[in-house]
Amino acid sequence: MEPSTTSGKPIITIGQHIQTEQWAHPTATGELSWLLGAITLATKIIESNVRNAGIRDVLGATGVSNVQGELVQKLDQISNDTIVRCLGYYDNVGIMVSEEDDEPIVAKDVGEKGKYIVLFDPLDGSSNIDVNVSIGTIFSIMQRRSDTPPSDAPLSECLQPGINQVAAGYVVYGSSTVMAYTTGNGVHMFTLDPSFGAFVLTRENIQMPPEGKMYSVNEAYRGTFPEGYQRYLEWAKTKDAGTYSLRYIGSLVADFHRTLLRGGVFLYPPTAQAPGGKLRLLYEANPLSWIAEQAGGAASDGRRRILEKQPESLHQRTPLILGSKTEVERVLSFLD
Repeated sequence: MEPSTTSGKPIITIGQHIQTEQWAHPTATGELSWLLGAITLATKIIESNVRNAGIRDVLGATGVSNVQGELVQKLDQISNDTIVRCLGYYDNVGIMVSEEDDEPIVAKDVGEKGKYIVLFDPLDGSSNIDVNVSIGTIFSIMQRRSDTPPSDAPLSECLQPGINQVAAGYVVYGSSTVMAYTTGNGVHMFTLDPSFGAFVLTRENIQMPPEGKMYSVNEAYRGTFPEGYQRYLEWAKTKDAGTYSLRYIGSLVADFHRTLLRGGVFLYPPTAQAPGGKLRLLYEANPLSWIAEQAGGAASDGRRRILEKQPESLHQRTPLILGSKTEVERVLSFLD
């Protein structure tokens, strides 16, 4: 059977695209490209497990809770182990940070060569795993700030603001498997073609619509949101707002993916139970916020730009307002 991508236009794989991006930077060494290739391989392995979850014995919980107190699903653990193993080959990876691990994973025997920090949520949307709703992987890459071995100060090396990211991306495992990434030169999107097992370029230099009549939030918690958020949600239902639609999947990656392509705003406000927010700053909010900004959107915690927040702990949480620039600014206007 011929690949489904043979439609007359050139077929560009993610590997080719990353290499082309590398050539555009005369000082590039190729090391970052290798890391992105390793992450791509890991997500294809994860996709295989997700796609066959009902056949393989990978559904259900492990019986163990992670550092956030959330029950770890079997696919969570498989995905985490897969990314760690795929990155473990590269001696330029000094530190890995995962949602599933209490402490940073410091690569052994890499010395000063381990200059990159890879932070990731191996399988976002765990609560949707068993009910066949779209889930995903999120990743962020930063450079270490010192020439000392990674083991000397792994935690302080990881606590960098999002503006220091050198690459970020996500994968959605849905009706198709889609990866989007940025290295600071726009956002590019690829779709996995199962006929030959490669991510193929489908959208280049994505621009998020500056406005969008959709908001994404779990309104079940509306009564526990700060008053400003409640005022915005009330306004969105009035004639003055026009016709806004509520769209909420419950998987951050899937909700953001729709917002990136169609515009609108994603909200995860503080609540009475989580006054500091619930989403993780380092490996959820930071990478998606950078992707949003690279596509012309915006991201805020309600007070400041997400990418300028100085992390204070590895698994720090944050409120998040993310999406079309006009829509984010509109929400912020209700919070003044």
